[in-house]
Amino acid sequence: MLSDAVRIQLAEELDVAERERVAIDKLVDRHPDIDVVDAYEIQLINIRRKIAAGAEVVGHKVGLSSKAMQQMMGVDEPDYGHLLADMEVFEEAPVDTGRYLFPRVEVEVGFVLGADLPGADCTEQDVLAATVAYAPAIELIDSRIKDWNIGLCDTISDNASSAGFVLGRERVVPKDIDIKAIDAVLTRNGEVVAEGRSDAVLGDPVIAVAWLARKVASFGVRLKAGDIVLPGSCTRAIDVRPGDSFHADFAGLGSVRLQFT
Repeated sequence: MLSDAVRIQLAEELDVAERERVAIDKLVDRHPDIDVVDAYEIQLINIRRKIAAGAEVVGHKVGLSSKAMQQMMGVDEPDYGHLLADMEVFEEAPVDTGRYLFPRVEVEVGFVLGADLPGADCTEQDVLAATVAYAPAIELIDSRIKDWNIGLCDTISDNASSAGFVLGRERVVPKDIDIKAIDAVLTRNGEVVAEGRSDAVLGDPVIAVAWLARKVASFGVRLKAGDIVLPGSCTRAIDVRPGDSFHADFAGLGSVRLQFT
């Protein structure tokens, strides 16, 4: 476990890397004794700093929600990061790739909460009862670690590699769609680059959201009415290049697009 001083130092390094868009060396190589608790505390140092400066938390994202990614990272559970209001991007407004270091996009079924979720005792039924709608979403991820060469504690410290998100216009209430059987197709500049299905997320994205509610409760955080939750990607992550235009289609859920300059 790291000292408070080292946690603060690493949080500052990540903050500077994000603001100045200059990637830093892998944390786990420089601090092999770092653990998951350290990593979440480093993440929270930067989140609290941003909130103090006026940022607003509008939701959370779940990462490492596929078994393949968990096996690659050598873990048996997902991780999570915060979504801030200034991370939202929009279909109508092209995104400047120069704002990021190594941007990638992922296809997700977003959850819009209409009620607060319980904490440590949250169940899948609680999630379904609290979800007012599903929405088509693209998550924009980035790494402040050089070349995406990351270990588990690197990505957790780095706000689970969060960078942005966009929601499509469509909303579907949970009773009207099988959340485990939504096929998704992602195109880049008109060419199919990824395909997947919503059950790639732990077999059921609802499981990921319930896990998240329980996990964040241990850090004094709750998922609240109005929050957006991104439960994990239906497909592999796709690199972003200047000028790319992405379009994600979800069977029964609509679509979402994102343009880069």
